[in-house]
Amino acid sequence: MPPILQSKRPTNLKGTLKKFLKYLGKHKFLLLIVAVLVTLSALANLLGTFMFQPIIDEFADPNSNKFNILWQGILLEASIYFVGALSTLGYTQIMIYLAQKVIYELRRDMFSKMETLPLSYFDHQTHGQIMSNYTNDIDMLADAMNNAFAMLISNFIQIVGLFVLIYILNWLLSILCTIFYIIIFIYVVNASKKAKRNFEKQQEAMAKLNGFVEESLAGQKVVKVFNHEQANIATFMEQNKFLQQVGENALRYSFSMVPFVVSISYINYAVVAIIGALLSIHPLFGVTFSVGGISAYLVFVRQATMPINQFTQQANLLLGGMAGAERIFKLIDEHEEIDDGNITLVNVKENNGNLIEVNEKTNLWAWKKADDTLVKLKGDVRFYNVDFAYYEDKPILTDLSLYAKPGQKIAFVGSTGAGKTTITNLINRFYEINNGTITYDGLDIKNIKKSDLRQSLGIVLQDTHLFTGTIKDNIKYGKLDATDDEVILAAKLANADSFIKRLPDGYNTYIKSDGANLSQGQRQLLSIARAMIADLPVLILDEATSSIDTRTEALVEKGMDKLMEGRTVFMIAHRLSTIKNANAIMVLDHGKIIERGTHDELLAKHGVYYQLYTGALELD
Repeated sequence: MPPILQSKRPTNLKGTLKKFLKYLGKHKFLLLIVAVLVTLSALANLLGTFMFQPIIDEFADPNSNKFNILWQGILLEASIYFVGALSTLGYTQIMIYLAQKVIYELRRDMFSKMETLPLSYFDHQTHGQIMSNYTNDIDMLADAMNNAFAMLISNFIQIVGLFVLIYILNWLLSILCTIFYIIIFIYVVNASKKAKRNFEKQQEAMAKLNGFVEESLAGQKVVKVFNHEQANIATFMEQNKFLQQVGENALRYSFSMVPFVVSISYINYAVVAIIGALLSIHPLFGVTFSVGGISAYLVFVRQATMPINQFTQQANLLLGGMAGAERIFKLIDEHEEIDDGNITLVNVKENNGNLIEVNEKTNLWAWKKADDTLVKLKGDVRFYNVDFAYYEDKPILTDLSLYAKPGQKIAFVGSTGAGKTTITNLINRFYEINNGTITYDGLDIKNIKKSDLRQSLGIVLQDTHLFTGTIKDNIKYGKLDATDDEVILAAKLANADSFIKRLPDGYNTYIKSDGANLSQGQRQLLSIARAMIADLPVLILDEATSSIDTRTEALVEKGMDKLMEGRTVFMIAHRLSTIKNANAIMVLDHGKIIERGTHDELLAKHGVYYQLYTGALELD
């Protein structure tokens, strides 16, 4: 009986089982086959042992044909156990398929749900917590399905059937056996509870230690820069020592169950053998025992311990799997991002001043309203008295009003936390505003379908993210059906073409680990090229050139100027030199616009922008 790593029980076992059974219910036919085969396997094991009595008793009869009885008995037992073996093989193979199928469906539903969740969900959940659903929780559930689900049913049938048969064979001895089994059961349950508490501590300690190791691994450069190696080793040793201690306590209780159960089982076996032999000689309370009865009974006694032990362990394993399933269902049951918009984005062409919807791509778009009327997409974005807060008691934007006419370049300047990035997040409708209105070409963005709204917006973030794949694939992420010529053109506009050509495989160079083999500036250039190839009417540049050196920035600006022609652009920048040509510069402070105007107008005011530009005041 190996120790089982215990986990916390599900807080709502009934509800979790109900949801889990819905997934199993999709495979009712396979479950029925498993149930039949499990029952056959358990009954074959019981019947094979029970048949020892008539076979041995008949063989012991001096008037019987021992040769015929021997071969008939062997053939009968072999047939019974062969059916049991085939049944066991059958249900284990089906359970493997069924478990993997259900796990596949859960992973599919988890990922599908994750893709529909609002950004606010990820603001409150760490990546580690979410990844734990895909790794630890899935593994726990798969382990429970493969090793506990069918076996738990099989052992339950065997325990019930075994007790019925031993009482049929000899009710007097069975009362004594029951007392021993109750002692075993009580000890195993209590020891399991104590082991469970310590295993929970071990899991928490292991998670803490693994998290520390992961952080240390990711931050090795920082560790070495600050000579923090010895301090890290000391922290690791402390956490590792604690993990050792709780692990010892957990295994001490877990491993104590094996010798205790074995010892009690041997005592029970010896007592039953002695009393059974005496009963075969001297009946007591009218109870006697034949040689075949004693043989069958002793085998049952030896067999009884295993299903009792396994039943407890498998119940714990199954409960652990349900705990994992509960966390999985918590993710699957999360509320999806609200999208009640009915206005869609369509391709159009102009005919005598009228807009006509077409299926082919024309690089001319229009908003299609519920009544099928079309509104040309121009890129007119306006905020009217907008209030917003990530948390109710901490407002970010207060009574904010601004406008960006089609083709205008709007720049935001301000310290960290002033609300610059929040404004761009609200344009994308990553978050819902508390009060006010945001319009896009005169349409309330709440009425525009989110996927279509975001399809009209290109964005370049300060924190670039590159996906595993080739450089070409990463640029094409902005337009999946782009041709190779379009990819190269976008790279040239972003001035990324020159460095890409110097790479070993050029545009087919493979990127992994978020582009760790590229410099930060090169990653940013690829991000800009990705936005360029999308060729969208509105651009959001969130400090897009912050990670590029001054020389590279000058090259990129030339390409960006071409990209921004005729488009509405929202820019967030720490380098004020990059926003001189903006149509309007807005200086933000604590969610309010304290200054607005062109570069020259703001300099003439000698206000906050003037102080920032001249270096008298710095952005923090």
